[in-house]
Amino acid sequence: MAHLVTGRMLDFIEFDDDYALVKTVAPDSITGVPLGESGVRSRHGVTVVGIKRPGEGFTHATAETVVAKGDVIIVTGKIQAVEAFAEIS
Repeated sequence: MAHLVTGRMLDFIEFDDDYALVKTVAPDSITGVPLGESGVRSRHGVTVVGIKRPGEGFTHATAETVVAKGDVIIVTGKIQAVEAFAEIS
């Protein structure tokens, strides 16, 4: 099934009826602190699995990864959660 890519969402891959992987620009609300401290999983219901800084390639994200403004991230989770996450600024 096709999916409309909107907002900060750059790419969308649906793996199951209710599970997706999304490439998006990191929202300001998770920048400047390690992912483990950002509460991204508990507050938004998504997991950041990869990160790409401008001029660099993608790398795995860890709890210690600090996301910077302008980073592109890969997040996974239930479709409704990843869509909502991609719309926050």
